[in-house]
Amino acid sequence: MSIVNQVAQQRKELEQAVAQALELAKGASDAAEVSVTKSTGIGVSTRFGEVENVEFNSDGALGITVYHQQRKGSASSTDLSPDAIARTVQAALDIARYTSPDPNSGLGERDLMAFEAPDLDLFHPTELDAERFIEMAALAERTALESSPRITNSEGGSVNSHYGVKVYGNSHGMLQGYCSSRHSMSCCVIAEQDGDMERDYAYTISREMSGLSSAEWVGQEAARRTLSRLAPRKLPTMQAPVMFAAEVATGLFGHLVSAISGGSIYRKSSFLLNDLGKQILPSWLTISERPHVLKGLASTPFDSEGIATHSREIVKAGVLETWLLTSYSARKLGMTNTGHAGGIHNWRIAGQGLGFDAMLKKMGRGLLVTELMGQGVSTVTGDYSRGAAGFWVENGEIQYPVSEITIAGNLKEMFNQIATVGDDIETRSNIQCGSVLIEQMKIAGE
Repeated sequence: MSIVNQVAQQRKELEQAVAQALELAKGASDAAEVSVTKSTGIGVSTRFGEVENVEFNSDGALGITVYHQQRKGSASSTDLSPDAIARTVQAALDIARYTSPDPNSGLGERDLMAFEAPDLDLFHPTELDAERFIEMAALAERTALESSPRITNSEGGSVNSHYGVKVYGNSHGMLQGYCSSRHSMSCCVIAEQDGDMERDYAYTISREMSGLSSAEWVGQEAARRTLSRLAPRKLPTMQAPVMFAAEVATGLFGHLVSAISGGSIYRKSSFLLNDLGKQILPSWLTISERPHVLKGLASTPFDSEGIATHSREIVKAGVLETWLLTSYSARKLGMTNTGHAGGIHNWRIAGQGLGFDAMLKKMGRGLLVTELMGQGVSTVTGDYSRGAAGFWVENGEIQYPVSEITIAGNLKEMFNQIATVGDDIETRSNIQCGSVLIEQMKIAGE
């Protein structure tokens, strides 16, 4: 049986499991929702051309939440047999008897449900061929090791390929599912020069195997990034422009996600608590969410509560347009659910037409950050302080690598001081943006 037919059969079986669980909960609860997933995949890794690990996996899990008299009970099981499902439903019902009533608990609104789910072309499985994947991982690593005598060690190459199906149903009569796949390849090596050792990595990820960059590219990029970090210097403490390379700039907007999530708002634990409808970013900057991008890494027809996803502007011309709400947080705030249970869906931060080199020219003199360390970020106050490494830039050109520095500021001020966003878009994340140039930040060094 082909993978496509096999997964289609699994989907039917999972739909039956969800229907069974909902039917069992029907008489003993006011409402219920069930989510079940099944995934199959392989991960391989090599080091110095030798196979380090080959791991096949096939996992399934069912979770049910019941609501009765404003009380909530949840239970889960990795055993999807009818008897196990019955026990799981009963466990959820038993738990609901002992939880405190909460008037804001319950299913999402019926009229927001995804009774029809569009096909987003997320399912591109490939045969789980261990030998082929081992060759790919070994080639990526070998390419990196052979690129320079200064590449002296390796943490290996790896390839992963997974596919699966998700089915969700609830007491509103919704029962939908979709299949998806994800493939990735990575390589990490270590370089040495005059006693200094540095490491870095490269990776590629896609819904379809043919969408991956080549093993040679992964190896070359891992080597290039690692070699560029050799002989780093320290910087004196100063105020200077800071440019976040695209792969770390996504994290800046990740803090925005946390700050505007409904849970942070109803708990009053966000530095943007009073800023809905106000300007929080420069007037030229817009953040769009596009959940239905075909083959998108964060595309989904519905969120984890079955709410249909829709395109929207999160920030428009610098103005914050919406909170990110689930059923619960929407009720707590007296607002409408936005379909963000489980996270965001393909954010896109529009650039201003400048490539990476043009961004460096615009900065002129300052710090290019390519790596961030530590957890020194508070989305309650907006205070931001993280260890960083990267490159010092003069006259719009990279001069030398730097490390053992700290960059600090406040997210609210940093967002307002974004000078430009580049067109060198990072596409391997649920947040897609280019490099971000901030006018001034504190840099703590020697």
